[in-house]
Amino acid sequence: MDTIEALEAKLAEPSAQLIEDMKSIEGDIMLLGVGGKMGPSLARLAMNAIRAAGVQNRVIGVSRFSEAGVREELEAAGVETIPCDLLNDEALQALPETPNVIYMAGNKFGTTGREWFTWAMNAYLPGRVAEKFRRSRIVVFSSGNVYPFTPVKSGGATEAVQPNPVGEYGQSTLGRERIFEYFSHKYEIPMVIYRLNYAIDLRYGVLLELAKSVAAGKPIDVTMGHVNVIWQGDANEIAIRSLLRCSAPPNVLNVTGPETLSLRWAAQEFGRRLGAAPTFVGEEAPDALLNNAAKSFQLFGYPKVSALQMIDWIADWVKAGGATWNKPTHFQEREGKY
Repeated sequence: MDTIEALEAKLAEPSAQLIEDMKSIEGDIMLLGVGGKMGPSLARLAMNAIRAAGVQNRVIGVSRFSEAGVREELEAAGVETIPCDLLNDEALQALPETPNVIYMAGNKFGTTGREWFTWAMNAYLPGRVAEKFRRSRIVVFSSGNVYPFTPVKSGGATEAVQPNPVGEYGQSTLGRERIFEYFSHKYEIPMVIYRLNYAIDLRYGVLLELAKSVAAGKPIDVTMGHVNVIWQGDANEIAIRSLLRCSAPPNVLNVTGPETLSLRWAAQEFGRRLGAAPTFVGEEAPDALLNNAAKSFQLFGYPKVSALQMIDWIADWVKAGGATWNKPTHFQEREGKY
């Protein structure tokens, strides 16, 4: 992949399993917060799966659409769009009833100093959305940040581990989950709580940040020495297929790749591909923010794109000077300040 068009096509390529599942998803699909990092590719993936499945479901993307061109690109792909500030209750209530909702709205970066806004987006808004869509199935995007750090040797937190988030972003994200959970109990709304750890695109993500540091000769802090990552196309597919796994009370699902990935190892792999020796500072802590996604593998199979494949693609992208987004993950953060 050496162009944005090729990347977007790959991200929107449905698997045979997704196409088959799409035949069983009854009704239209609404993506709330479609304008974020993952939303546009998820919407296009859903549209391609619908076409391949031969069904007539619509995909409706809802966002403020503050980034130029996103709305037009989605509409060109067949996605119906509705501009909406979800915090405007009148606008929220005017949205059409839709049988399937994937909730991607939220705030992470810029939390420090604007905690009030993060809590409004992450914990107040979910209650308004759950009331509005209480007759829908809802896949709720969440984060592995709700978990405490776990020992690297443990294999990561399973869904049985009790949340204990570090910092206000993680706390507000747990607030999002609990509010949705409350309304799931109250109205018997079928839901999946989708706890994602580090989706990877060629234009942003943990692995791109490592590759750029290696290429630029910047020291890499390995104190947060291990992470989980998953190709964004695989993560998007699981989100759509999760519509068939919703339950009341909510079905909690960790979503990430199978490896506990060593940052030192990944940086050395980039070094071999980019012809630059990485330099490191710090020492690996014995614990990290890690998810165990064995449950999702049991339900949906293993991700189609491996960690080494992602490293190959990203190294080639960096060497070619491919476009990147200025959306750092802050994966090194150990104090929960975003």
